[in-house]
Amino acid sequence: MLTIENLSGGYSGDPILRNVSFKVNKGQLFGILGPNGSGKTTLLKMISGIIEFKSGSILIKDKPISSYATRELAKTVAVLPQHSSEVFAYSVKDTVSLGRYAHQQGWFQTWNEEDEAIVQRVMKQTGVDSFQDHHLSELSGGERQRVYLAQALAQQPEMLLLDEPTNHLDLSYQKDLLDLLRKMAKEEDLTVISIFHDLNLAGLYCDRLLLLNNGEVSINDIPNEVLQEDRIQAVYGTAVKKHPHPNVPKPQMLMIPELDSDGQLNIEIDERFLKISDEMIELHAPAPLRTMSSGVTGAGTGWYQNFINRHVNQDYNCSDHREEMAQFLKKNGYEPGETVGMMTAVNLADAAYRLFKDDGLSVFIVVTAGAGNAIDASQSERHSYEIVQPGTINIWVFINGTLSEEAFIQALMTATEAKVKGLQNEQVYDRLTGTLATGSSTDSIMIAASQRGKLQEFGGTITPLGKLVGKGVYECTVEALQKYQGRLER
Repeated sequence: MLTIENLSGGYSGDPILRNVSFKVNKGQLFGILGPNGSGKTTLLKMISGIIEFKSGSILIKDKPISSYATRELAKTVAVLPQHSSEVFAYSVKDTVSLGRYAHQQGWFQTWNEEDEAIVQRVMKQTGVDSFQDHHLSELSGGERQRVYLAQALAQQPEMLLLDEPTNHLDLSYQKDLLDLLRKMAKEEDLTVISIFHDLNLAGLYCDRLLLLNNGEVSINDIPNEVLQEDRIQAVYGTAVKKHPHPNVPKPQMLMIPELDSDGQLNIEIDERFLKISDEMIELHAPAPLRTMSSGVTGAGTGWYQNFINRHVNQDYNCSDHREEMAQFLKKNGYEPGETVGMMTAVNLADAAYRLFKDDGLSVFIVVTAGAGNAIDASQSERHSYEIVQPGTINIWVFINGTLSEEAFIQALMTATEAKVKGLQNEQVYDRLTGTLATGSSTDSIMIAASQRGKLQEFGGTITPLGKLVGKGVYECTVEALQKYQGRLER
């Protein structure tokens, strides 16, 4: 649909763009990125024919842009500029109808049934048909932007150019607009080329991205390749972290703020912060910790400052245990959104906890464990899913250091392996199968790191971190099981 080769030029003097080359296929949503002054808007104006270029070529549908008459180009390419606060004294329908100008014929241009049908269709597509008789001044910014989009679509273009279309729009309007553009690109083969200020929106919606830097192409590729930490940091001059979107396979970039002096201080989580009662085990950290857990609340990854392991009766049964847990936390002064919460049916006085240190690294382990509903994971198909008792073995691993994503996952594996070894050491059996147990039916685990101090890149069993986690979880699991067994024998 669009081919640009060795494009150079600008407004005057030194060229803003230098040797820019890329292609956009029909039906693609193509994003243009770059810091201020990189040439994004200049490039868009050259593609739309607003300004001339010094050298190179722009081909639209394999024809040089210079070969298009103004009206012919308007039938092929439509432009939606940045959101403007200027409002003209037109109705919505009148504004949209202006998009049909390029299709009018003869000296006495007349409005026909086809024009009317197209205007009504694009107003319906963009959701502005319900207020088509209203004046623009009566509309919100997001509604006006949809009106201008309808005007551009009324041209029936094959290619739509947009300059930061979501600028100044509320979140819901941003999503609605980009969802619509994405749908039209896929269903109607509309080619959409848009400048994006927001890297995450670009990564979420675009098929391909062009990254400009100082008027030159840094990279032209799929979003996952363009949005790389090192590249974005080099081009934009700011620290970022790349993470996948939680619901769709798209990359997202997170800014890393400068920490204040308090945020740089190392903290050591140990038994000073631990409080044990008959009702719950509590740990309130002096700062939020980066966590990965399977808790009732705080599951998955996040940042949490409060950690609760709550005692419940063996016959605990609730249709909505998450909501019931949230109410329990609120009743005890904890915000569920800031708390990792777990449940266990074992006596909390039997908890085992200890700080393990080696070579400047420390981990604080807390374990509650019992053998009442022990299960061999390799034989779990013989157990009924309907008969589930509250969590028996709950493990907290607090790491006083900085962990990579890889280290978090490896630490979980190491802790789980150490737990299994502890159960084997204490000869805990699955009562149904008669085989050695590997855990209970509802075990929970959490890895929490202060994210301060030396980086621990790995957490496998033979790494410095893994050695502490493995030793600590094993010893605390054994101690907790022995306390549990001793209580049964008394």
